[in-house]
Amino acid sequence: MLTMYRFRSKADLRPRSGYATRSDFCESLAHDAQPLYLLAFLLTGSHPDAEQCFIATVEDALRAIDVLKGWESSWSKRCLIVNAVRCVFPGPTESMRKPHGRSGVVESGARCTINSVARLSPPIQRFVFVISVLERYSEHECALLLGLSPREVVEARIHALWQLSGVGSAFPRAAG
Repeated sequence: MLTMYRFRSKADLRPRSGYATRSDFCESLAHDAQPLYLLAFLLTGSHPDAEQCFIATVEDALRAIDVLKGWESSWSKRCLIVNAVRCVFPGPTESMRKPHGRSGVVESGARCTINSVARLSPPIQRFVFVISVLERYSEHECALLLGLSPREVVEARIHALWQLSGVGSAFPRAAG
């Protein structure tokens, strides 16, 4: 006889007290799917990469065992950011500073703002802007996630803000 719990693992049937189960993660991911996908798109700048990043995050969530109950959403968001970093910057950190062409952006109405952020280049400026400004991570947390110094985070955020305001071309980039 099939029960409504046929997809649950044995680990889910005997959850450790205080820790999130796969079911908790499934509920959280279902609830947060749209904001997480938008975050993935803003970070990666393309729909194919955003999809890859989102799928990797779901897979990671289903393997998570040491996440406290109630922290599923925060954990998934942080995991998504880490997956986006791996997706966009697979090699040395020098590639973070190079312009990165992206496709898949469509202009229309409110999407214009989203697409402006998705087009920030080099990608490190996009990552810093999204993580530190939109997601409100501290400079220290942002630096740790991206493997940068806090000063590099501040500089990248300033350049991203210049780009978004349209005055980025008026200010020459500092050498080195």
